[in-house]
Amino acid sequence: MSKKRIVVCGGSGFLGTRICKVAVGRGWDVTSISRSGEPVWSSVTSSPTAPPWSTSVSWQKADILKPATYTAFLKDADAVVHSMGILLEADYKGVLTGKESIWSGLSRAFSASKGGSQNPLERKEGEELRPQEKDGQLTYELMNRDSAITLAQEASFQHVPSFVYISAAAGTPILPKRYITTKREAESTIASSLPNLRSIFIRPGFLYDSSRTFTLPIAFAGSAGSMVNSMVGGRLTAIAGAAVEKPLKADLVAEAVVEAIEDNGVNGVVGTQQMEDLANVAWRRGML
Repeated sequence: MSKKRIVVCGGSGFLGTRICKVAVGRGWDVTSISRSGEPVWSSVTSSPTAPPWSTSVSWQKADILKPATYTAFLKDADAVVHSMGILLEADYKGVLTGKESIWSGLSRAFSASKGGSQNPLERKEGEELRPQEKDGQLTYELMNRDSAITLAQEASFQHVPSFVYISAAAGTPILPKRYITTKREAESTIASSLPNLRSIFIRPGFLYDSSRTFTLPIAFAGSAGSMVNSMVGGRLTAIAGAAVEKPLKADLVAEAVVEAIEDNGVNGVVGTQQMEDLANVAWRRGML
């Protein structure tokens, strides 16, 4: 098994740190890119202390909206991972601080569309993204869609062969529809506009881990919902979305991501069952 070099954008996050850990376990050269550099370990694990494997990762600070801050790290990489989407937008902050009226904040939060950046595909190489919202808000369009397209494009400029986008299985009734539509737009644009990349779109449902105890009852409820949905032939998916998708342990998804990079036959959308299959392959590999 050849040693690979991967770059994880968002490597200091909940899933990103686990992807880094699995890749280090395979002896790969791993670089993490995020605004913070090294993670705040208490926010992603059960301990505030850095784990031993973390010394094998190059924790770099960069801004996903400013490619010039990270393109040097993409050179000679075998794969680049985008794990930097957002679940919630921050309209409420302006309301709470008095900078925006309640009506205006609610209107923005549930608007049918918001600004992202300029068209990422029309940028010059290395050109930064310019947020289109008046206050520079980090919108779904900007973070879930445009930053991913831009990272994939910059990876293609550097002749990186594989790109992994952490997407989602579906939306949920409690989130604006734009959360999932922007992810699907990113997938579609990357697949159609950057054909030289082997693009892998990971679509998990809810992720849980014992280090985040609040995720465990949510995962339990999600598992029950998934079983009921299976019994009715998946008819609840159209109503409840990811709420009835089988929850997955974050470590399993990380294993699946790294195994997908390893297996050149993996391409396109990777759903729950294929993630479980890939993680099983990784487990068997580790037993050899």
